[in-house]
Amino acid sequence: MAFLLTWISVLCVSNVWGNQRSDNITRILDRLLEGYDNRLRPGFGGHADEIKTDIFVTSFGPVSDVEMEFTMDVFFRQTWIDERLRFEGPVKILHLNNLMVNKIWTPDTFFRNGKKSIAHNMTSPNKMFRLMKNGTVLYTMRLTIKAECRMRLMNFPMDGHVCPLKFGSYGYSNREVVYTWKKGPLSSVEVPKESSSLLQYDLVGQTVTNGTVRLNTGEFSVQIIYFMLERKLGYYLIQTYIPLIMTVVLSQVVFWINKESVPARTVAGITTVLTMTTLSISARHSLPKVSYTTAMDWFIAVCFAFVFSALIEFAAVNYFSTLHTHKEMWRAARAARAEALDAMLTHEEDSDEDEGIPVSLMKRRMSSLCSEHFMPVQVPAFFLQGSAIPAHAFMPGTSPIDKYARIFFPLSFGAFNLIYWVVYLTKDTMEPLR
Repeated sequence: MAFLLTWISVLCVSNVWGNQRSDNITRILDRLLEGYDNRLRPGFGGHADEIKTDIFVTSFGPVSDVEMEFTMDVFFRQTWIDERLRFEGPVKILHLNNLMVNKIWTPDTFFRNGKKSIAHNMTSPNKMFRLMKNGTVLYTMRLTIKAECRMRLMNFPMDGHVCPLKFGSYGYSNREVVYTWKKGPLSSVEVPKESSSLLQYDLVGQTVTNGTVRLNTGEFSVQIIYFMLERKLGYYLIQTYIPLIMTVVLSQVVFWINKESVPARTVAGITTVLTMTTLSISARHSLPKVSYTTAMDWFIAVCFAFVFSALIEFAAVNYFSTLHTHKEMWRAARAARAEALDAMLTHEEDSDEDEGIPVSLMKRRMSSLCSEHFMPVQVPAFFLQGSAIPAHAFMPGTSPIDKYARIFFPLSFGAFNLIYWVVYLTKDTMEPLR
């Protein structure tokens, strides 16, 4: 019974002390806001107010190449001193909700290169407000920021980009409000590894700096965070580079196909050209419509040139082989004609023995003799129909053009790949800070 009475008395005392404490805090807040004008900054008419900031990145990404922008979710913290909010009381720090924010002065910070920023309000405004005895104010809010990132895609897809996030005061010049980093330039921006949700990039680091923007209305203090991004090459190797290389190799396989196989070589050449066109079109879908050539554009152009050259090579083989065949047939025809004339002359010398033979019979013999000599060199119907290279005894074996192409084309393409990958993979493609 005594224990129960003791416990009840302690509970009553604690409730009374709690009520008194809350009453004291309420009186402190009422006294702070009495005569407080939130339209005036703390150091109005005197020194410039120092706004200390730091950022914790909860999620970084995605990064859009087409729109040239990046998205990030952050806890944005601002700290400043307001002498008007000094207080004396039983606590050192007052933990208050967002309702207090609307009753005091807060910096008019905005993101200069931001396209769209969202302050989260579910289930209630995601804002934290703390007030310390010496008038120091800590104001934290959760934001989703979509900011502009100007990219130079000359080295795409072996490129790297520096995406800045710039923020400062919208209406106060640097004579009134100055921004500084709360934890110094090395620790004021925290980006945990697990917060990066990038698919095509690696976030390799970040750096911070302070600057000044000169406008017609004055000079403004600006803080800048540079996020350094490097593009991942794996996707483009699988989707673009390897198919392009395989298409070029396929276009060079036709050099080992017999030159008489006209349909096979023609279909292979046209198919590889159309495939190259399709791959080049699909590779540009993930890029903005820039007016300059990228590293991938150069690779596609050279691959297309190799494929098209393979088709032209077969046209050259076809043309010169047909021309050579015609020449050989013409030489054979001339030789046969010469033999026929010799036979005719020989027959005329022996004509004295045949003086009794009628003229008509002599003409038939001469015609038969000429036809016998000209029969082996008759032009086949294959030529008369305009076809390419017939299976003719005058052009056996492989074309000399094909022999040279079997060596020149693979070596040239291999040398191009060696130079291309060495240049771009060893090149510093990270953009300078701006």
